Amino acid sequence: MAHTNRTNTNRKRHGNTAGRTGPTGTSRRARSELRALRREVPCVVGLLADERDFTAMRRYRTFTFDDHRKYLRRIDGLLRSLATEGEHTAVALFDPEEFAEYCAETGHDPDTTIARGRFTARVAASGGAVVPYTGQPVGQLVPQLVNTAVRRATWEYATMVLADLGECADCGVDIGRASFDRASRLLTHLIERAGPGTHHLVCSIPAPDEQLLAALQVVRPDTGPARLDASESAEFVTVLAAGIALDSPGGVVLRTTGPGAPDRLRGWRLRGSGLTPLSEGQVFSAYCTDADTGEPLSPEPGVEYHAGFDLGIEDADIHR
Repeated sequence: MAHTNRTNTNRKRHGNTAGRTGPTGTSRRARSELRALRREVPCVVGLLADERDFTAMRRYRTFTFDDHRKYLRRIDGLLRSLATEGEHTAVALFDPEEFAEYCAETGHDPDTTIARGRFTARVAASGGAVVPYTGQPVGQLVPQLVNTAVRRATWEYATMVLADLGECADCGVDIGRASFDRASRLLTHLIERAGPGTHHLVCSIPAPDEQLLAALQVVRPDTGPARLDASESAEFVTVLAAGIALDSPGGVVLRTTGPGAPDRLRGWRLRGSGLTPLSEGQVFSAYCTDADTGEPLSPEPGVEYHAGFDLGIEDADIHR
């Protein structure tokens, strides 16, 4: 309203100036509008998570940092500064090897800030390892990024395994799809029979090139449907499906927590296309034995070991 009054006064003094705005008002409005637009645009910050990757980037002249810890402190300060300005910020894992490949493919000069910025944007756009910044310190961001990258690599590998299996030579069934559908049913039955509580599931599958691991947290209220993350669920099912398709001797463990009660541990062995419950003794042995040395470990305080329960689903014939 004050600006309107100023415009009316100017019209009386200088004649008809309809449609004109003073330079001060224009610049103020433009700055205000730009600030508003900036809050609408997300920002992605590339982060070198470990010392090895940081050292690899030091070969570029325009990368001016020389100490990884100091670099992380500067990243932490930058993120807090962006947050105070109302920026919607995410952090992407910056991989120097992938960056070099990107520059070779696109013709960008890797020794430029522009190339690093474009690569960071590509990581975010292509579904790479990205974590939203919500005020957490960089010391928490680094393991979150690494965990996200490992999960993505595991999911990609398991997906590739399923895709490469092709169709059954006898019946034409897509083996990967049939295994995925079977794994989805197994997870659904497991969640339904687990009952109320917070459940942490881990699926472990030995594959030809690596050990596949997938984790999933499920919250089952006393009434209503279970709550779980869609991407974690897809990763879990894909890893379990790879185990089914490969006829792997993998397994699933379940840890249930609830208020005022000890944690309960259960387990199943993947056999064929089904999950066979482990006995209480087998669950205890699995948790209380060092996987590397075979030496016994002390039971975890406040934890109960239980046999796995029957999932109530018959074995299916997955053609391989």
